[in-house]
Amino acid sequence: MQYNSQPSPLLTTNMEKAMATFSASTVTTILLLAASTLYIQAVEGSIGVNYGTVANNLPPPAQVAHFLLESTIVNRVRLFDASTEMLRAFAHTGIAVTVTVTNDQIPHLTNIGFAQEWLKSNVQPHVRTTNIVRILVGNEVISTANKLLIASLVPAMQTLHAALVGASLDRRIKISTPHSLGILSSSSPPSGGKFRQGYDTHVLKPLLSFLRATNSPFMINPYPFFGSSPETLDYALFRTSSGVFDENTNLSYTNMLDAQLDAVFSAMKLLGFSDIEIVISETGWPSLGDSSQVGVDAESAAQYNRNLMQHVTSGAGTPLMPNRTFETYIFGLFNEDLKPGPTCERNFGLFLSDLTPVYDIGILRSTVAAASKFHHATYISEGLKEKKRCLPKTGADLEALQRNMDHLCGLEMQYCKPIQEAGECFLPMVRAHAAFAMNACYQGTGKNRFDCDFETGEISTVDPSCKY
Repeated sequence: MQYNSQPSPLLTTNMEKAMATFSASTVTTILLLAASTLYIQAVEGSIGVNYGTVANNLPPPAQVAHFLLESTIVNRVRLFDASTEMLRAFAHTGIAVTVTVTNDQIPHLTNIGFAQEWLKSNVQPHVRTTNIVRILVGNEVISTANKLLIASLVPAMQTLHAALVGASLDRRIKISTPHSLGILSSSSPPSGGKFRQGYDTHVLKPLLSFLRATNSPFMINPYPFFGSSPETLDYALFRTSSGVFDENTNLSYTNMLDAQLDAVFSAMKLLGFSDIEIVISETGWPSLGDSSQVGVDAESAAQYNRNLMQHVTSGAGTPLMPNRTFETYIFGLFNEDLKPGPTCERNFGLFLSDLTPVYDIGILRSTVAAASKFHHATYISEGLKEKKRCLPKTGADLEALQRNMDHLCGLEMQYCKPIQEAGECFLPMVRAHAAFAMNACYQGTGKNRFDCDFETGEISTVDPSCKY
């Protein structure tokens, strides 16, 4: 995020070889969710958080990862570096992790040897245990106006992709780079969105070609907050307002985020790249700011982020991109007390350093916690709702579950084949794998209560068959 880099206020996942006792796999599965829970699950599939660490009072990464896994519906995290401590913290959680190559490393990354070594040191040691899905090359590079960084950006992305191909990781891990709205020279009306002259053909067109060739998304950091004024505050916060009418398309805009996204889409379309997915890599609203700023309070921040989550996961899309959802990362996870700039920059967090929410936007588990025994989504077999299974207890220690799994896999490999790497139920997530193995053992023995006596197990009616 770069303060005041925004133009124009108006822009603003059961096994195929089922055990004989697993008749549930032939039955249609349905989500065990009430109407309100259905909404939360939809959010869960698309909403991530930016995990910034420019602070001196944050909890250890392992505690943060455990908190996100056990206490929230967040299943995507964007990191601003490739810290070994961070990546180890998210091991066995299944949370989709995006890592970042910092801006200063971009020129070096154009060298294939450096790119291979960076991948070998920062990513490859973690791919068996941590769900790394994307590498971002820099952040808002074009907005730095640094000629060397800008000229090196696309070559660095291409070289790093070549390194991924060499390591057979290119289908699992994608490469992109986030941009501020400062890459636009025109944003109003949204249909008239254009990239800045010079950058459009020399940087963004080859970048978009690379993204298309590698099936990677274009990533943008839209902040209606920075484009708002007293007159456009309701429009920025998804409240009822007069909105904006685009005379070129005869389309009406009821919120600033849609206008910002469509301005980016129009600029991409102008270069012939309207087919590339757009991901919102950053957006948010501060809960505190300077007296000269408008709408800087917890109520406004909560309203923006709640409405944001509902909007981007609703399937409504935007006027120019209808009937779609947007993968979205809220900025940020924590308030960061060491960030420079105005007060608002230190107050974009959803949580305080003690992990208490600054305000409630519905990402803490409540009804979801009661419905889900081992991870994000809970499934139940239709017509077999009372069938007994063996699952990990809620809150069971991950190390204890790993020991259970190691014991079961050593005792009878058939219990674990589908959850081995390259197996059809493999996902680097201890709780889901343990649930699968424990229940396979329980179903394959006498289905007695003592067959679920792993100290961490309990009898349940929830179906742990892999549906991811």
